[in-house]
Amino acid sequence: MPNTPYRVVQWTTGNVGKSSVEAIAKNPNYELVGLYAWSKDKSGRDAGELAGIEPLGVKATNDVDALLALKPDVVVYNPMWIDVDELVRILEAGVNVVASASFITGGNLGDERDRLEDACQRGGSTLFGSGVSPGFAEMLTIVAATACDRVDKVIIAESADTTLYDSPDTERPVGFDMAIDDPALAPMAANGTAVFAEAVQLVADSLGVELDEIKCVSEYAQTTEDLPMASWTIKAGHVAGVYASWQGLVDGKTVIDINVRWKKGTTLEPDWQLDGDGWKITIEGRPTVNMAVGFLPPPDMIENAKTIEDFFVLGHIMTAMPPIHAIGAVVAAAPGIATYNDLPLPQARGTALRA
Repeated sequence: MPNTPYRVVQWTTGNVGKSSVEAIAKNPNYELVGLYAWSKDKSGRDAGELAGIEPLGVKATNDVDALLALKPDVVVYNPMWIDVDELVRILEAGVNVVASASFITGGNLGDERDRLEDACQRGGSTLFGSGVSPGFAEMLTIVAATACDRVDKVIIAESADTTLYDSPDTERPVGFDMAIDDPALAPMAANGTAVFAEAVQLVADSLGVELDEIKCVSEYAQTTEDLPMASWTIKAGHVAGVYASWQGLVDGKTVIDINVRWKKGTTLEPDWQLDGDGWKITIEGRPTVNMAVGFLPPPDMIENAKTIEDFFVLGHIMTAMPPIHAIGAVVAAAPGIATYNDLPLPQARGTALRA
């Protein structure tokens, strides 16, 4: 660790960005020196105010040049999707980036990935992407496999009842609310979860496996009754359950299977039954390693919560923290695009409660 805190610029203050700002502000290993907010109504406001915490004395701005002139060690990049032009500008200025914006290896970007790699080399900077899933889940899987002297197959199975999760902008692209017989439905789960193909490649690289193919197998379930959400309604006969299995194959055999099963309501057809929310990670091999991962709020959060929505911040925290905990390793890494396979094991420094 350096003798002085890492100088951090936070990029955006959406739900995940707010959790990032709060975590950075509380951690003595980081100093928030700047905040990017693209909208005019946020520009000029205090970062703490935008994050819903006490004022931090750092004003948001949409002036990218001014933020880069601060010479930060790293940008914590939390938009929903990456903007390659924006990232190139940051990286070639010599600023490292840790991102939660649907980026794991960059393999889905094609030639645009080369632009990011070139920007890293020109600027002497490093780009790293993670999140909770994919990201944190794959890191746990990579670690679990180190207990084996033979690995036959890796499975990460995510299941979640998302009935209370109200985000049509992120859920409709994977097929939710589409008519079950709409011909446009078939590819939507694959298109909307394509970042999991990068997660499959990440796990394959960790095992030294050269895949012949990565493919997606998807299924959908419809609701038999209208299903009201907080801000939208899924109509009867429309999709209220999505399953996507991203598979890495060698010689026609699936050796890596990263899948998600998300459902809403209790009127699904077929009637999918979930074995709890979270992940079941299985390393089939010698030995077979089984890992069940779930998430619960701490007692103080339970005591202070006023509505069920107060607990949704846990998802934002879990998305924000894996990139943040990689900052030290990313700053020290060689220039280029880095993954968990290139970095030492992350450490949650600065998070333990002090008396």
